[in-house]
Amino acid sequence: MSLDPEPSPSSGRDWVFPSPSYIHSSSYRANITKYRRRFSAIPRHSQHSSKDRQPPRTTTFRNVSPSDSTLYTASTYIRRRRRVEFDAGNEISPKAEERIAFSAEKLAVVGEKTAVFNQGVGFSRQWLKAWWQMAFFVAIMIMAIASLVHKNFSLHNQVIDLQDQISKLNIRLKACNLWETVDTNSIAEESDHLPSKGLKHIALVVSVLLLSIPFVIFKYVNYVSKSRSLDNNSEVVSLNKQLAYRVDAFLSVHPYAKPLTLLVATLLLICLGGLALFGVNDDGLVDCLWLSWTYVADSGNHANSEGLGPRLVSLSISFGGMLTFAMMLGLVSDAISEKFDSLRKGRSEVVEQNHTLILGWSDKLGSLLNQLAIANESLGGGIVVVMAERDKEEMELDIAKMEFDFRGTSVICRSGSPLIVADLKKVSVSKARAIVVLAEDGNADQSDARALRTVLSLTGVKEGLRGHIVVELSDLDNEVLVKLVGVDLVETVVAHDVIGRLMIQCARQPGLAQIWEDILGFENCEFYIKRWPQLDNMLFEDVLISFPDAVPCGIKVASSRGGKIILNPHDSYVLQEGDEVLVIAEDDDSYAPAALPLVKEASFIRSVRLARKPQKILLCGWRRDIDDMIVVLDAFLAPGSELWMFNEVLENEREKKLLDGGLDFNRLANITLVHREGNAVIRRHLESLPLECFDSVSSFTHGLS
Repeated sequence: MSLDPEPSPSSGRDWVFPSPSYIHSSSYRANITKYRRRFSAIPRHSQHSSKDRQPPRTTTFRNVSPSDSTLYTASTYIRRRRRVEFDAGNEISPKAEERIAFSAEKLAVVGEKTAVFNQGVGFSRQWLKAWWQMAFFVAIMIMAIASLVHKNFSLHNQVIDLQDQISKLNIRLKACNLWETVDTNSIAEESDHLPSKGLKHIALVVSVLLLSIPFVIFKYVNYVSKSRSLDNNSEVVSLNKQLAYRVDAFLSVHPYAKPLTLLVATLLLICLGGLALFGVNDDGLVDCLWLSWTYVADSGNHANSEGLGPRLVSLSISFGGMLTFAMMLGLVSDAISEKFDSLRKGRSEVVEQNHTLILGWSDKLGSLLNQLAIANESLGGGIVVVMAERDKEEMELDIAKMEFDFRGTSVICRSGSPLIVADLKKVSVSKARAIVVLAEDGNADQSDARALRTVLSLTGVKEGLRGHIVVELSDLDNEVLVKLVGVDLVETVVAHDVIGRLMIQCARQPGLAQIWEDILGFENCEFYIKRWPQLDNMLFEDVLISFPDAVPCGIKVASSRGGKIILNPHDSYVLQEGDEVLVIAEDDDSYAPAALPLVKEASFIRSVRLARKPQKILLCGWRRDIDDMIVVLDAFLAPGSELWMFNEVLENEREKKLLDGGLDFNRLANITLVHREGNAVIRRHLESLPLECFDSVSSFTHGLS
């Protein structure tokens, strides 16, 4: 930017004033010096004549773009200046220069303030213009809506007037005996049933009032709650919280509360919508209610409405119908999800009868299911229901991993607790043929205590039990208590004690383990108990030869006489009414009594019983009931026998544990205890024992300890 005056488009005499920053710059001072020298070079005698003088012209304003960096950034203010004539030889004094600079700076400040003021004025004008446009648009809209409403009501009034005129003309025609020539029956009937204008207004007002009642109640409750909270500083539950709690409790306690609430809301919507339509339409109340139902059922039906009032009412009803339909979809979806979730988690009821019910879960479940499948094979399969406190999917997955053939037997799993009567009823416990209660793995006393509580729950079923109960116990000392609670319905099996006794028998007689496996399993021959009425009043010696395909080995006394089982009774025992015969047979349908065969007489052969010899038995490991096993071995073995105990329990602690278990060393008459400390898994520990001197060796695992 230079100091040279820049002529405006209107006049070459008008100048543009520089910015204040440019006035204080070095270039501005250089230009002042240049003009000073130029004016000094003018001759003194050269004077402008009066005729050369031109009258002063008014200044003009030139708009300068704000983007131009060489001009003043704000709006440029232009002012008129007089042309100064310098005489030759005159020089500008320093004071004049200061005055010129001060005047230029003052003019620049005034121009800046004027530009800011012009910007504010422009913004105010733009805001006022936008406000007036909006107000004009709103006014036009209000006028249009008012005209439409006025037109609607005027047309409605005209229709009513025309209907009144038609009814009057019909009356006149009837009076003039011209009724037969004009078929206006339908018109007369419609005119009679047309509601009055006041009744329609009342219906519209009532619908609006009923619709506003919930909002008024809500505001009132909120106001009361706030006023109570301000008046009372103590912790008092507000009224709106109490109402919310009551509604929540009602929806949670009553199973059909949600569908009932939805039904009531739908009926209220139909009734309010029908009243509102009755107030804005010419139809009857029944037709309006039906039309309201169509709007609720199908939100697209409101497209056929004509007129502002009917359209607003139909749109509101359709919107409420969409909300109602969304709530109904939510309820149906939740109900379906809950049903599938209950099926997945095993909460549904088992509708079966004559099935086998297993309560609990343990490692013995696999072998138990296998034997039940073999036993049910002759019946074409059976139903086994397993209920335990596990997830249904986990139980089904574990059963599917069992590698044996179920032979047509179906296994149904349910998740529940055998201590809850409701869960027991869910698996049809009263219709079960047999109930098996499995012992839990872990502490023996806790397992037996849980089994006792399960028996108490079973005996508390009101419908009664059809089958018998078999309870697995872990400790022999708890058997008496369980039998006392279960009375005649319960049969106990102390698996730990039975397995220990079988191990002692198998250790003394090699090959006996295979016999026990065949008899106690269902793969070959097994025990069966059945009543045969044709054998009543028969001696047991005759019963022994009455079964060609079975071996009788005992009698189960009738329940009226105790229900005990007598193994190998005397030959003179006479079967009474109600007694059952215990036999060993291949299957329950493979044997039956036949006629007594002819027995040939033979000479009696007397057998000589060999004397018992002392034995040496090695027991590796430690069991919780090892004291009971020692007592059994002392009864079976001959005097002078030795029992070597080889385990990791310290020798000084063994005697204390045996005494705590109830063993009396003074009552051991046939065996002598020999203690050795070591681990049966380590070879060098076993080599320290005289293994070749032992008659039998038994080892216990940690699972039996």
